[in-house]
Amino acid sequence: MGTVVYYTGLVSPRLRFCSKKIVGSSVGVQRQQVLEQVDNELSKGDERAALSLVKDLQGKPGGLRCFGAGRQIPQRLYTLDELKLNGIETRSLLSPVDATLGAIERTLQLAGVAGGLATWNAFGFSPQQILLFSLGLLFLWTLDSVSFNGGLGSLVLDTIGHTFSQKYHNRVIQHEAGHFLIAYMVGILPRGYTLTSLEALQKDGSFNVQAGTAFVDFDFLEEVNTGKVSATTLNRFSCIALAGVATEYLLFGYAEGGLADINKV
Repeated sequence: MGTVVYYTGLVSPRLRFCSKKIVGSSVGVQRQQVLEQVDNELSKGDERAALSLVKDLQGKPGGLRCFGAGRQIPQRLYTLDELKLNGIETRSLLSPVDATLGAIERTLQLAGVAGGLATWNAFGFSPQQILLFSLGLLFLWTLDSVSFNGGLGSLVLDTIGHTFSQKYHNRVIQHEAGHFLIAYMVGILPRGYTLTSLEALQKDGSFNVQAGTAFVDFDFLEEVNTGKVSATTLNRFSCIALAGVATEYLLFGYAEGGLADINKV
C-alpha cells in the first residue's frame, strides 16, 4: 500500500526570500521602463504626456516611489527672535553671499590691473592708448550687462569656480539636489538640470540662462496667466525655490548661493 504525504503549506524561508527577490526585481524593471518612457517624453518636449504617465502610475507597482508623497506643515509666521531661539541664524540663511565667486572676481580684477601695469611698462603704451583700451573693456562690460544680463561674466566666474574650487562645485551640486528633491516630493516633476553655466550655455545656447533645475510647471504658468494662483501651488513653488538655500544651510551652516531664488519669492 502506497504512502500519501500531505504538505502543510509551510514555505521554506529561502524560497520565500527568492520569490520576494523575483517580484522586487520585476517591479524594479517596470520602474526603470517607466523612467525611460518619462525621459523619452521629456526629450521630445511633451511635458503633459510625461506628467500624465507619472501620475497614472502613482502609488502602483512600477510607479515612481514617493512622488508627491511630501506633505507641507501648516504655515506659521516666525519672528526673528523665535528663529534665533531655534538655532537659526537668519543672516546665514536669508542673506547668502557667494564668497567663493567673490574672491575669484577680486583676484581677476587685481590680476587685470597688475597685468595692465606690466604691459604698460613693457611696451611703453601712451596714456591715450591706455584710455582707449580701458574704454574698450568698459564697453564689453556694459554690453554683457545690458545684452546678456551679466551672463558672460557669470560664465567665466562659474567655470573658474567649478574648475579650481571643489568646495564650490560640491555646494552647487547640493544646492540643485535640494531643488530637485523637494520638487519631486511635493509632486512637481523635475524636467532636467545643469550644474554649470557652461552646461546651460551648451544646452540652451544663451548667455542669459544660468545653471539650475527646470521643472514641468505648465500648471503653474497657466494659473499665473489667468491671474489666479492658488495657495497650494504658490506654497509648493515657494518651497522649491527656497530648497537650495535651505539645503546649503543644513549641510554647511550657511548659504552662499540662492540670492536670486530668495528674490523670486
